[in-house]
Amino acid sequence: MLLTGKNSHNFKYKKKINHIMNAVVIAVCLMLGLSLARVNVVIALTISALVAGLVGGMGLQQTVDAFNTGLGGGAQIALSYALLGAFAVALSHSGLTTLISRKMISALGKEQSSQNIKIVRWALLLAILTMAISSQNILPIHIAFIPILIPPLLHLMSKLSLDRRLVACVLTFGLVTTYMILPVGFGGIFLNDILLANLNNNGLEAVRSQIPQAMLLPALGMITGLLIAVFITYRKPREYKEQLILIAEPEEGVNKRNIAIAMIAIAATLVTQLYTNSMIFGALVGFIIFSFSGALKHVADQDVFNQGVRMMANIGFIMISAAGFAAVVKETGDVSTLVTSLSDIIGDNKALAAFLMLLVGLLITMGIGSSFSTIPIIATIYVPLALTFGFSVAATIALVGTAAALGDAGSPASDSTLGPTAGLNADGQHDHIRDSVIPTFIHYNIPLLVFGWIAAMVL
Repeated sequence: MLLTGKNSHNFKYKKKINHIMNAVVIAVCLMLGLSLARVNVVIALTISALVAGLVGGMGLQQTVDAFNTGLGGGAQIALSYALLGAFAVALSHSGLTTLISRKMISALGKEQSSQNIKIVRWALLLAILTMAISSQNILPIHIAFIPILIPPLLHLMSKLSLDRRLVACVLTFGLVTTYMILPVGFGGIFLNDILLANLNNNGLEAVRSQIPQAMLLPALGMITGLLIAVFITYRKPREYKEQLILIAEPEEGVNKRNIAIAMIAIAATLVTQLYTNSMIFGALVGFIIFSFSGALKHVADQDVFNQGVRMMANIGFIMISAAGFAAVVKETGDVSTLVTSLSDIIGDNKALAAFLMLLVGLLITMGIGSSFSTIPIIATIYVPLALTFGFSVAATIALVGTAAALGDAGSPASDSTLGPTAGLNADGQHDHIRDSVIPTFIHYNIPLLVFGWIAAMVL
């Protein structure tokens, strides 16, 4: 039946309302709004999941069931964080962290000239960036190094008046950009096992060599964001309360035997994690070595463990809640509805098609909290849609890959922001939303959206 006049106008109006009332859009916007209003992220995720289910037509009981089922998906990473926190605290009591901090502070010199401060500042940022990049491929331990490496360096950062928001941006850059372009370690999983496989399964004839090349231009957006953060946004000094840092990092004497035990524990943790592919057992082995070696005889094991768990508890609960939120969002089916509804808005505008596909990818990833989990959801619809609009193979790769990576930086529930917060907030002076989420969103999602759109149009 043809619609004309007023009926046609009403029909188009209702379709626009349906786009706006999509459960995914509402839930993600609500979650971000509550987080920005200083509502605890766990509460924000839980409330948003409930709203997503109800708006998606699931009903209260079905929404609760989906949320409860999804909670188990975040339990593993939550327990990993808790044990890593305990291991990090044990490491701080060994004296190794004190030794590292003292050595780097001594590099400043007694007079702490501006030249020395610059040298140590750049050396520290470069070392953190190198470790973040290496954690994705050379030593694929992902964010496990952050709660171990960063807390003992907080005192040095304070001496340098280094803005921790910059450090968060450096860490997130290393965690995200690496898997976008380097097909090794986690990059191999993202580019080959997930992105390439899902693209070809949905009708795109791509080969491995095309994937990293197509993602180079979007990655240039990440590099642009990092340069802006380093040289413009956060170049000015920022002061922190040193007395709080000293509580998080007890100043103890350096014992050579304890240092040796700490090195053995670190090596054992790394080897165990690589062998078992589990951060849980890696951290557990490291903590057991400390417990039975006598390196912690001056403090109670239970106190060390509890202190570590407290330090990481908030991050763990966020990950558990995020898994429940993602389960509800997927269960509504509105992710597919949101993507397919793009064709009603786009018309024949290829440039608008590319922009909206990237924008929807940003919304989905920020809600789910994982770029790796986003690709299977969007590739099914994005590939046919991109081919319909005449995008090349390389442009389609860039569209889907960028749409998935968008939101990984800047999501309250992403481990690319939760990891940096876990280390930088060891003394309670680094807010997750204002100091990790917002800075990484501004410096990475916006440039990535721009460069991803350019890649889709020129490739």
